[in-house]
Amino acid sequence: MRFQPASFRPAFGRVLTIIIAVIGAGALIGYIAAGDLVALLRSGWWLVLMVAVVWALYWMPRVEVLEHAVVVRNPLTTWHVPWAAIQRIDTKWALTLYTEKRRVEAWAAPASGRYTVFRLGPDDVKVTESARVAGAIRPGDTLSSESGAAANHIRRHWEQLRDDGLLDAGVEPGSLRRTLNTRTVVLLGALVALSLLGQLL
Repeated sequence: MRFQPASFRPAFGRVLTIIIAVIGAGALIGYIAAGDLVALLRSGWWLVLMVAVVWALYWMPRVEVLEHAVVVRNPLTTWHVPWAAIQRIDTKWALTLYTEKRRVEAWAAPASGRYTVFRLGPDDVKVTESARVAGAIRPGDTLSSESGAAANHIRRHWEQLRDDGLLDAGVEPGSLRRTLNTRTVVLLGALVALSLLGQLL
């Protein structure tokens, strides 16, 4: 079966970001409409910073399941995890990829609470064999949860590669890497500086 790339990020985060952006834009428009430019310069940057923080925390993070690696994009850093580096996939608190030396948690795929079990349907527990611990599955492994949907997609391909012996070659040096989300860090840093400067007016 041909591998299908996928991208996972929670719908709640996108909705929340849009709501906060609309509120922030409304407040900025209110300052402009009132002609209060001093208040706009003092408080406007804080509003923009608020929207930017929510965007960084809830809109930007995602898990990308690609043919050669799993990319975990968190608010400030991005992990590139090759398939051969993955030793275990867990969902106790969030989607977590365990490697030999690192544990990579996905901000975009939190686990569901324990009360999720009361809303489960038959299709929610059709998970792979590696998801079952002592014959049972965790709430975070259910397919209706953010962590479970991403973990299931990753596990299916990982198990196929494992069974075909394609993980035996090991990890190439430098293929497991973490990079700083430089643009996000610079943007947030600049907005903090402008917000503080605005207080001097």
